[in-house]
Amino acid sequence: MEKIWEFMNDGAPFSFINAAILAFVIAIIAERFVHILSKHQVNGEEFMAQIRKLVQAGNIDRAIKLCEAAPLPLLQVVKAGLTQVNRGEDAIVANMEERMSEVVPDLEKRIGALWSLANIATLVGLLGTISGLIKAFAAVAFAEPAQKSALLSRGISEAMYNTALGLGIAVICMFFHLILHGWAKRIKQDLERTTMRLENLLTLKRD
Repeated sequence: MEKIWEFMNDGAPFSFINAAILAFVIAIIAERFVHILSKHQVNGEEFMAQIRKLVQAGNIDRAIKLCEAAPLPLLQVVKAGLTQVNRGEDAIVANMEERMSEVVPDLEKRIGALWSLANIATLVGLLGTISGLIKAFAAVAFAEPAQKSALLSRGISEAMYNTALGLGIAVICMFFHLILHGWAKRIKQDLERTTMRLENLLTLKRD
């Protein structure tokens, strides 16, 4: 902890700004992981196999109750289609698309912010770098000879610490953005595939 405080203190004040950005980044990453793991970890193939059996047996009510077993987005999208089964294909598609329009933004929420935060952290680090270099050059130009070495060292330390912190946060943001974005994209594709299967299933049943 002492080393971390020394690192932060040498890079102040911009290092503390980036520390706040880092805390915000960690909060976003943790919240997105919890959301995806708790809301979107459903075996779509197995679930749709159960729905298919119930629909083909004409047991729509039981299929709807199966969707009500847990408040999960995939189940809600399927339920949106099942509840419109007696109103025709257009109603089925429209209701599922409406539900999808609510589910997908919630899935992708705040993931894009990580890329912006990466840029902000880099720029804040750059400001700290410039601030440190200004102090270092000022020490060479105006400081007393006895103080030049200490002031020069302090200015360079501020510059390097801020550069390292800003780039480190940017790398973390970009790394987890790639993971979360790819994860969300696969889940979105699964949702779209499920809605297509359900639409085909209900349409064939009506025919």
